[in-house]
Amino acid sequence: MAALGRLCAVIGLAALAAVEAGCAPVILGGGATAAVAASEKRGLKGFATDTAIRAQINNLWLQHSTDLYQSVSLRVDEGHVLLTGRAADPQMRLDAVRLAWQADGVKEVINEIQVDNESSLVDSARDTWINTQLRTRITFDADISSQNYSIDTVNGVVYLMGWAKSKDELDRVVGHARAIPNVQRVVTYVRQS
Repeated sequence: MAALGRLCAVIGLAALAAVEAGCAPVILGGGATAAVAASEKRGLKGFATDTAIRAQINNLWLQHSTDLYQSVSLRVDEGHVLLTGRAADPQMRLDAVRLAWQADGVKEVINEIQVDNESSLVDSARDTWINTQLRTRITFDADISSQNYSIDTVNGVVYLMGWAKSKDELDRVVGHARAIPNVQRVVTYVRQS
């Protein structure tokens, strides 16, 4: 019975993370999210651990400043935290990194936050469009395990994080990203199996 309770908790955390991250195209229920998480290289346990880290960081940011919470995004993969987004000033950027390091289980914080208070709604919409285009392209590419990749775009710079099965697979993902209009450059923090 305790194992069932743990499984239900993991499924709940997985569903919450997928909704918060906006990366699940359609969530048919906790079971579907758990199945996706289990198919990732990090597995269900790794997914749950990363979800807990993400929740801690989001909580720290929200307690510190709603502006920080709304302006900066994070991706977590096996304790490696990638911070992206637009900070209004250098202090917000520093606060985001400092608070991220306070979460239990963080192994590394990668700071790709841009200090930029001049971006417009059009810039944000363009970045979202790039994310959507890339996610679609790698999802329908049979040679790519798309669930192993996190994508974030800020001012036309695409940030990739996750695991590649091989150099060829990573090259395909980067190639898809570079082929999308308005992509300025691609920065990869993808590790290879």
